[in-house]
Amino acid sequence: MTASTLIPGMRDGSKDMQAVAGRSLWDDARRRLFRNRLAVAGMAVLGLLVLAAAIGPFLVPFAFDEVTKTDVYLRPLQSGHLLGTDYIGRDMLARILVGLRVSLGVGITATIVSLVIGIAYGATAGFIGGRVDEGMMRIVDVLYALPFVFFVIVLMVAFGRNIFLIFLAIGAVEWLTMARIVRGQTISLKQAEFVEAARAAGMSGAGIVFRHIVPNLLGPVAVYVTLTIPQVILLESFLSFIGMGVQEPLTSLGTLISIGANNMELATWLLIWPALFMVVLLMSFNFIGDGLRDAIDPKDR
Repeated sequence: MTASTLIPGMRDGSKDMQAVAGRSLWDDARRRLFRNRLAVAGMAVLGLLVLAAAIGPFLVPFAFDEVTKTDVYLRPLQSGHLLGTDYIGRDMLARILVGLRVSLGVGITATIVSLVIGIAYGATAGFIGGRVDEGMMRIVDVLYALPFVFFVIVLMVAFGRNIFLIFLAIGAVEWLTMARIVRGQTISLKQAEFVEAARAAGMSGAGIVFRHIVPNLLGPVAVYVTLTIPQVILLESFLSFIGMGVQEPLTSLGTLISIGANNMELATWLLIWPALFMVVLLMSFNFIGDGLRDAIDPKDR
């Protein structure tokens, strides 16, 4: 019996086998991810929030930094302000949309910085091994021992509280966990057959790391990214809450929550609305991260 008779209508058994083989980890993971209702809901909500942050401020009839002293502490739906105004008459909807944009920008940019540093550092340490690996990971241990927020504050005090520095400062301390994850995965992959084949072909160590090992780390890295972005957003919110984050007139969700907490006795909506957006944003990322983890985890197959 030939391979083509195994499945009716199949002309070439080898092509069918290739098609089945092509439906491997990533195809299966994608199907499992889209069967997860919470993950799909998280992606839909996150897409709406990103769209609102991108184009929303251009659609609101009020500027986020426009001060109107006659419209102080307006309640929602008064005088055309859908979510009310703050203590100096600025439109809350416009400020929340801009704050959402800044918070997303901080989360994504700082995560990219941590990815670049963490992947390069962890993959190098894991692939070289030996004393080099031990020395590099001891550096990570020492940095872990430093107070996380204190390290960011020191960087910001030393170089100024520029918003772009906030991106870099948070990313510069978020790479430690990524480096450990990548190092562990690299150690398990460097003995794989495809790595041995690349060595036998004469490929350099850097080529093996970035052409063979790093692409095979995308699964764990993708899961970690979806969990790192909300951590970064929370860290920026904490810095803004204590006055070390984004500075006026620019704003972020953390800054808005801090202002709302200081004015909650006079205007509860100043705290409720930004806190609600923050909760929805963080829950969306967490649902997506949980869905990715379950989809990629081979133990669940």
